[in-house]
Amino acid sequence: MQPPCQCDSCPHSAREGYRKALAAFVQRRDELATGQGVPVGLAHSAGASRQWVSDELTEAARAVADRSREEGEAWVARLWRRTLVAVWAAVGVLLLVQLLFALAGGWSTGRTAGLVAAFVSASLLSAAAWLHRARGGVLAPVIGEDNRLSTSRTVAAGWVLLSVFAVLVLAVELAAAAGPEQRRALLAGLDLSRGAGVVTVLALTCAVAVVVRRTVAVRVQGRRLQKVRADRPRAADLLTDDAGRGAFSDVQYVLISAVAVVFAAVRLARQPDQLPDLPWGLALLVVVSAATYLAGKYAEGGRPVVLSVVRAREMGDLHSPIRTGDDIEVRGAGFVPPGATAPDRLARMVVRIGAVHVHAPLIPVPGGFSSPSDTAVTVPVPVEVEPGRVEVQVVTAAGVETNRYPIDVVE
Repeated sequence: MQPPCQCDSCPHSAREGYRKALAAFVQRRDELATGQGVPVGLAHSAGASRQWVSDELTEAARAVADRSREEGEAWVARLWRRTLVAVWAAVGVLLLVQLLFALAGGWSTGRTAGLVAAFVSASLLSAAAWLHRARGGVLAPVIGEDNRLSTSRTVAAGWVLLSVFAVLVLAVELAAAAGPEQRRALLAGLDLSRGAGVVTVLALTCAVAVVVRRTVAVRVQGRRLQKVRADRPRAADLLTDDAGRGAFSDVQYVLISAVAVVFAAVRLARQPDQLPDLPWGLALLVVVSAATYLAGKYAEGGRPVVLSVVRAREMGDLHSPIRTGDDIEVRGAGFVPPGATAPDRLARMVVRIGAVHVHAPLIPVPGGFSSPSDTAVTVPVPVEVEPGRVEVQVVTAAGVETNRYPIDVVE
């Protein structure tokens, strides 16, 4: 089989293959939801036809997932070149801005120092991009273990880059200084009294990045947080949770930090002979924002829980206890982890009834699935289940188990 091309416009590209597989799956799902394509021999048995439909959709969903992973790998393979272009484009923009301002105020040592610092920084970032080209180039350090852009790492990286650039500007100016008086003035620009705000914010954001990584790892290992790996990182990851919904704690942290970085960069441009003088009021605002973000990380997540189990009743059925062969509806919360709404991951959900593991069937409806969902999953009670009191437990796609809920199965 020929490997997929990495070009976006090529008809054999990974992206085009994913689009075709997804369109075919959606069409097949909607057909099966209306009963089209189900074998006539299975029409007499609702359970058999439902299992056949679920198996068909699971196989098609796995094909879509394979194409999605290929598209994600091809995207990451192209990303490192795009990050290089963005880095050097920023250097070009800085050069253009320096030239425009030089027309009005003349050229200065500070402008030269800024360009040299930008060139050195871009060269270092280019080397890092080459070394990490398989993981996204320049963005590799800010991509988390779940293959999403990390908000805390990105904010910390912004302050690190600004601090490195500021120190490089001072180093170049110090090397070009004409006399001892000018050198002493430049060294005074590194005094803590002038850069205390920036140093404080830099230390805080780096500490938040480390604490958040540790917090997430501990909560995942303790089964208090469900994490599912993404197919590829996206810029929206900085402002959303794993499910793609806007997250207040992330949005406010990114916006306030971005404003503070821009303010510090302007101060550096106005006074390139010292570290950016970040006012304590703005630094305190970043501190409050970081504390809110950290509290949000502690508050998110939670273990899935089974609240009740009832016999699924079809229209016209008589009321009766649960027997083998009946369908049961497990009701609760947290059955679908954030980011696990793709059909192939829904098909990984398992319901343990006693000692028997039952894979949750995909029940299609036009536009989606009625089961499994985040709050309910319908499964049959297999004949292998012994009559008597048994315990029901749901195992999510993230591998997290719910509490055990007892039910009575009669003969």
